[in-house]
Amino acid sequence: MTNSKNILLVEDDPNLGLVLNEFLKMEGFSVCLARDGEKGFESFSNSKFDLCLLDCMMPKMDGFTLGKKIREINQEIPIIFLTAKSLKEDKLKGFDLGGDDYITKPFDEDELVRRINAVLKRVNTAPEIKEQIFNVGKFVYDHANLTLTLNGEIFRITQKEGDVLYLLLQNKNNVLRREDILVNVWGENDYFMGRSLDVFITKLRKHLKLDSTIKIENVHGVGFILSENN
Repeated sequence: MTNSKNILLVEDDPNLGLVLNEFLKMEGFSVCLARDGEKGFESFSNSKFDLCLLDCMMPKMDGFTLGKKIREINQEIPIIFLTAKSLKEDKLKGFDLGGDDYITKPFDEDELVRRINAVLKRVNTAPEIKEQIFNVGKFVYDHANLTLTLNGEIFRITQKEGDVLYLLLQNKNNVLRREDILVNVWGENDYFMGRSLDVFITKLRKHLKLDSTIKIENVHGVGFILSENN
């Protein structure tokens, strides 16, 4: 079976690394296995990957640090964190760093493959875009190019920021439910994905704060409203 997707697997446990490497190859993926965070970052810098599987607890550079460094280079590549811990704080940290999923050891290899495929499907399925240029307050938002323009100055935002902003603009002055954003952007309505959404809402507010007429209001327990007060 040929999958053609290239995965960076960074895992310091030699036995688990070998098992996952062979299993993923059997599933048709191309796999680059690195034994620690530094080697993982070196591999990422020198090759092109479709997804990263990062063990959280590793020598030299932990998975969270590696994930942050990867995000500084590539905002869009999917990252799944692997960990022996099940602490909520660790999961939230992973999502706050821009992780797309989080799986706790020990896990079933078939479940991991399903999670990988689900993340890749979300990333590779582009929503149908009918309108791509929006005026919002003094800003012009270009969804196709992920740019916000204010007084001739252009700011580029990430794909997820853009997708959330796109939905808010499509529903301007109306309540946009949290679950609708999560399903459309993340592919599922999940507590930890919800925390990640809150991070992206905060980022959008920072981008838009240069125009005081624009507000993204939180409707407690329901969702958000993007409005303009002219």
